[in-house]
Amino acid sequence: MLLRRNRPRRPADLIDVVDETGGTLTEPAAREVEAIYWFHSIDLGNGMVTPGAKSVETQQLQLDALNLPDLSGKRVLDIGAWDGFFSFEAERRGAAHVTALDHHVWCLDHHAHRRYVEECRERGQAPEHFTQVPSIYRPDELPGRAGFDLARRTLRSNVVPVVGDFLTMDLETLGTLDVVLFLGVLYHLEDPFQAMRRLFEVTSGLCIVESTCIVTPGMEDHQMWEFFEGAELGEDPSNWWAGNGAVLEGLSRAAGFSRAELKTRWFEDDQGDSQSEIRYDRAVVHAIR
Repeated sequence: MLLRRNRPRRPADLIDVVDETGGTLTEPAAREVEAIYWFHSIDLGNGMVTPGAKSVETQQLQLDALNLPDLSGKRVLDIGAWDGFFSFEAERRGAAHVTALDHHVWCLDHHAHRRYVEECRERGQAPEHFTQVPSIYRPDELPGRAGFDLARRTLRSNVVPVVGDFLTMDLETLGTLDVVLFLGVLYHLEDPFQAMRRLFEVTSGLCIVESTCIVTPGMEDHQMWEFFEGAELGEDPSNWWAGNGAVLEGLSRAAGFSRAELKTRWFEDDQGDSQSEIRYDRAVVHAIR
């Protein structure tokens, strides 16, 4: 299945937010929402949607592309949760327990990071990986978790936040989960095979992997990676890999999953409909334990 998104639109102007007791938050709290850099567009109720870098339309397209199973009564782990859109969605769909796991994104001051990248661009320099810039990467403060915390509080959610680096943390603290979401993370990792092996360890049922996907017309059956040594993909030095659909399926099986199915490939950006040029899409793979 192929999907194409609409160009993102900014949500409507911010209005009142609902607090934990059902009342309306004061104006300073509304300013707090405006002060946060939001990656996700999250409906907080009362007609207010956070002004996410990902539009409502894009997130709905991605949600459709995931082909989520019935989550009623399931234990769900959302790795790389950021503002928590998919964590809260899993809870809304009836999951019995949802864990939102993140580390690097929650440690990052996103406003400072955007200024840093812009300054590098103006100087004609490639930005360093954000973990190497102490002024914007602050693990002791978790500035990047502000959006998740505010959304969780406003939605009166029971999603459990866990701060941890999935590649190095003790996986026994997570246990095994019925459904694991690994969305937009794999291509940021230096060792994607290690990541898939660790995903196998925490998955008792289904792992859904969504990642940047390289499309090479005529070579779809070949398992292929492209490696980015710098910031070639999206001007982001944290992007390392783009694998095609076949390699994402093969990687899942090699990590121990019994089956892997490429469910969807969707167009993240408008790149035309050329059948003869290499392009970058997004792919969704279901890895079944």
